[in-house]
Amino acid sequence: MPTAKPLRIATVNVNGVRAAFRKGMGDWLAGRNVDILAVQEVRASTEDLEALLGEEWDLLHDPATSKGRAGVAIASRNRASIHRVELGAPDFDSAGRWLEADYEVGDRVVTVVSAYVHSGVADDSPKMVEKYRFLDAMEARLPELAAHSELALVVGDLNVGHRTLDIRNWKGNVKRAGFLPEERAYFDRFVGAEGDELYNAGAGFGWIDVGRRVAGDVPGPYTWWSQRGKAFDTDTGWRIDYHLATKSLADTVVDYQIDRADAWDTRWSDHAPVVVDYAI
Repeated sequence: MPTAKPLRIATVNVNGVRAAFRKGMGDWLAGRNVDILAVQEVRASTEDLEALLGEEWDLLHDPATSKGRAGVAIASRNRASIHRVELGAPDFDSAGRWLEADYEVGDRVVTVVSAYVHSGVADDSPKMVEKYRFLDAMEARLPELAAHSELALVVGDLNVGHRTLDIRNWKGNVKRAGFLPEERAYFDRFVGAEGDELYNAGAGFGWIDVGRRVAGDVPGPYTWWSQRGKAFDTDTGWRIDYHLATKSLADTVVDYQIDRADAWDTRWSDHAPVVVDYAI
């Protein structure tokens, strides 16, 4: 890939890619000059994706085992040198939720993961058990990724708000999936805990939450808003879409943007794209 300009990597949960394109995703993509696009909750076939994106994109797609659900993909301007979809134990079905790809950028290799963590529910239901199994597998994989490539990046809808800053109405959600102490503890191990001297600067596994590093200790900025009520209009959102980068990659960030729609009726997903420029 060319190195004259920063490498622009975007991630978005499209909430069904065919519906997203009908509502305007194609116009957004055409004007954003993205080099690598990670999408989650594709809910479509590979043929559908190829037709929507066009021939100028090289496409990797891992559909869910259950048709019409989940699904992750990575589209890029240049072909990946290798990709992987395995995550966790052999009996664990991660299909449609974890896709890794290596890209040659100049003389360096950048590893990008498109991830879609289960939403879960706050009880001992099978859905929550699967969410914790996925987070366990992710926890085991992150150190391996960092050892594999010093320029590694996990992006996507991780369905956990790490800190109180990440949810507008956090007090009303302390017992809801997505903000449970047990879920947030995983992110303490990934990037460090709030109050840790090296939080987001080498604590935990040493990964960096790029969004929080750029924004600082401020509420949000949020990436998802409920379709109910006036959540979008009042900015009552959650920050659950991440760029988690190794320190070497995070140190190259020159721009971070959340492409929040101008108005509720111009949205093409309930998530906003998170777009980051890396000067590699």
